Amino acid sequence: MAAPEIAIGAVIVVGVVVVGVVIKDALDASELSGETPEEVSPSLQAEPAPQVPSANRKLKPEPAGQDWFPPGPPESLDRERNRRCEAIPVKHRGGDVAHDACADRVPPNRYPGMDVLVDGKRFDALQVGARVLWEIKTDQFDTYSLFLRDQVARDHVEEMREERGIAAACGYGFVFGVSSAAHKKALLELAPGLESIIVVTGCKR
Repeated sequence: MAAPEIAIGAVIVVGVVVVGVVIKDALDASELSGETPEEVSPSLQAEPAPQVPSANRKLKPEPAGQDWFPPGPPESLDRERNRRCEAIPVKHRGGDVAHDACADRVPPNRYPGMDVLVDGKRFDALQVGARVLWEIKTDQFDTYSLFLRDQVARDHVEEMREERGIAAACGYGFVFGVSSAAHKKALLELAPGLESIIVVTGCKR
């Protein structure tokens, strides 16, 4: 039995020898393979893992390349349409008493003494108890020359079509009142499809 300090020294010596032998073997192996020690030793730096997009990740949409604003809500469009289509009473233009009296009496007019403004267009009357707009004509048509009859009839057909379109777009019916059967006949010769909206009022001037 040797003293403890001698035994510890012996172990240290033996350990150094063993480590030296391992290093020498590694050097010999690297010389045989033609690699430097740096090449033999494995890299301790981990390569970064490839970025794989997550299936749960929401991709940010690409810009469309133009600025745009979404359309207004349907409620806003409805309010605008209702405002345009509201029948607003306005005073008769005046100057034709017989015409105004006929417009107030025949439908009869919901607003006596007043026209109604719908979508920027004046109508002679809004019928009582119904959503029906009226345009009244009190021309002395039967007394006109043939040339004037034709010209007046053409103008009135164009006016009828425009006013019926405005009324229909706002949910109103439409009636075109004329004073005589001859006036109605002349209109139907040009526009037979409008018969249902032409009424003979019998109003005299």
